[in-house]
This record gives sequence, structure tokens and C-alpha cells, in this order.
Amino acid sequence: MTVIDRFLKLVSYHTTSDESSETCPSTARQLKLAQELVRQMQDMGISDAHVDADGYVYGTVPANCEKKLPVYSLIAHMDTSPDAPGENIHARITDVYDGKDVVLNEALGIVLSPKDYPQLKNAVGKHLIVTDGTTLLGADDKAGVAEILSAAQLLLTSDKPHGTVRLAFTPDEEIGRGADRFDVAGFGADYAYTVDGGAIGELEYENFNAASAKIVIRGKSIHPGSAKGQMVNASLVAMELHSLLPALETPYYTEGYEGFYHLTGMQGETEQAELQYIIRDHDRAKFEARKHVMEAVCAEINRRYGTGTATLTLRDSYYNMKEKIEPCMFLIDNAADAMRRLGITPKIVPIRGGTDGARLSFEGLPCPNLCTGGENFHGRFEYIPAEDMEAITRLLAEMLWQLAE
Repeated sequence: MTVIDRFLKLVSYHTTSDESSETCPSTARQLKLAQELVRQMQDMGISDAHVDADGYVYGTVPANCEKKLPVYSLIAHMDTSPDAPGENIHARITDVYDGKDVVLNEALGIVLSPKDYPQLKNAVGKHLIVTDGTTLLGADDKAGVAEILSAAQLLLTSDKPHGTVRLAFTPDEEIGRGADRFDVAGFGADYAYTVDGGAIGELEYENFNAASAKIVIRGKSIHPGSAKGQMVNASLVAMELHSLLPALETPYYTEGYEGFYHLTGMQGETEQAELQYIIRDHDRAKFEARKHVMEAVCAEINRRYGTGTATLTLRDSYYNMKEKIEPCMFLIDNAADAMRRLGITPKIVPIRGGTDGARLSFEGLPCPNLCTGGENFHGRFEYIPAEDMEAITRLLAEMLWQLAE
């Protein structure tokens, strides 16, 4: 099975995670993909492939050399983001991309255009895998899953020496829980790479510090005809609260190392409203300051409308793994060297997001992040060049062969 065939099969599985769920995995549908991954691993000879009670998939490519080597691992996540529809994905491979608009859905007038996404110029001459414009594609992170499995197949069918390689596929990364029940001790790896990044060549060991915030606003409903001086409209109070946050510190206005507040959801009626945010910053002190700002705006709303009007729940998701990777920079050097060997230009950039590897790094498993080749994650205009998936599959195998030299 080619990496492209594998990927197209994987994206047919609906695996959107659900932040409101308390189960692990957050959606039972992720288990269906987990079982498929176990089948594929067993078919290629990975005899210990299994899915545990929490939906984590593990397996081992045994060493084929006598040299004593650290145990390296490759990790990707199975779930897709709740930010866009992830069911009934109609993926297709385009003709060779010529730099012009790609019509995703003629009937609905949905077009993938380089005017909106100038990074498309980097894909000229390649075949794009796209959707029909009504769903996300799921390259985040089923491209990583497919590339890891196909790289494992390369290792198993080659005589080139490599050490023991552990594989893992996690649920619920998109809602910040991918490492919650990862069995680091039982996994038995010394070092890891997540394959969960973007454009080919990207190599990352700095990520956001991340938290989620849920704010519940309690209002006071009364007949609008007699509401003067008495009604407290929770939806209007929620809008007022949002206006107290820095207007230019949102994803639209920020880049590089700049942090933000991102309103991801809101629901409201007169009696009650709810706001959901994610909070991000690479700098730990600025991250803590952002959380204090969120506390301060809620306190201000309670000052204006009474104690208990705004209730804030803050939850840290993960931290910047830079401090844990810097003592292991050979992991970065190895990946960059393997890229150069294959004619790929390494691009070491900060992650404007996070990975399971950030959490795992703080739990004793240093874990930088590698590219998948995908672009425009979490939306209807997500795409991935087929040729880049093939190159990254080769890259993963090359890295592991290189570590055995």
C-alpha cells in the first residue's frame, strides 16, 4: 500500500474529537480508526500492535542490527479538529498543479485560490490532495499517521540497519488531551518525534504555552416590556466582556512568536451565555500574564454586574518544549541532516500551536515535531501535495537509518 493510498483510506474515517466529552477517547468513532491502524500494523508484521483501553495505539518495529542504540519513536494523532466538519470527507487528487485556482466545488462556488493562499506557489508541479470544500481534509494528522506507517513498512522491508522503533497513535490531540493517558513508562522509548507539522521541511522544537478558558455569564431575565433597570442580558454582557480583551491580540493580527486570545465558540441567551477561548504565547511569563488578564476582565464584569455574573474556568493544556529539547539538539541536527540528504531544505520555525510532543517532552520523552506536508489545517481549504507525503515517508526512514550509522 502506498502512502497516498493509505492516507486516502484513513481520511474516510470520521474521527473528530469533542471537548465537551469526559471520556477517553472523547469520541468512540476514534476507536474505529485505532482498530484499522492495528490491522495495518499487523499486516506488515508488527506483532505487538494493539490499542489500549483509552484508545492509544502502540506497536514496535524490532531492531535489525546488533549495535546497541537508544529506542526512538514516531508519534501522530488520530483525531481531527472540531473547528470544521470532519465527516463524509470526499478527498481527491488533482491534476498537476499549475499555479491557478483549484475548483473544489463547482456547484457551491468553492475555490482554492493562490490569491487567498499564496503558499500554493510552492506546490506548482505537484499533485494536490484536496476535498470538495465542505469538510476539512484531515491531513492534520492522518498524513502523519500514513507517513509513519509507510516509513515503518520501508524499515521492515529493507536490509539497512536500524534500532528498535516504537510507534504510537494518540486520540484527542486537537482538544489538548492527546498525552493525558499516554503510557510513557510502558512505551519504553528514549527519544521521539511527532509527525504533526505543516509544509515540507518544517522542523520544530518551540511551541506555544497553551490554556483553555471557559466563561459562563449568568444574566437576569425579565419581560422586556418591564425590564428597565432590572434585566441583565447575559449575551450582551458576554459581548461586553470580550470587548475588554486586547483587540489586536487575536490570531488574525499575530505571527511568529506573538501570542493571542482566540474566541473559539460562544452560545448565549438572556439568562445565560458561554464563551470559550484558547490562550497562547511562546513566552512563559507572557502566557501567565495573559491568564491574569482573563481573570481581570471577569473580575471587572463581576464588579459591574455583581459577584457570580462571570465564572471563569482556566485549564493549562501544554507548555513550550524548548527547554526540554535544547539538551537533546542532536534530534534536530539528525532531522535536518536527513532532509539535506534528500534535497529538502530544513526550515526551523516556532510552532504556532502545539503537539502531543510538547506534553511528552515534559514527561521525560524529548519529542520535537516534524512536517507532514499539509497546509491550511482545520478548515475546508486544507490540502497536501502527494509528492511531499512520499518525500516525508522516505525522510522518516532515512532519519532512523542515519541514527544507526
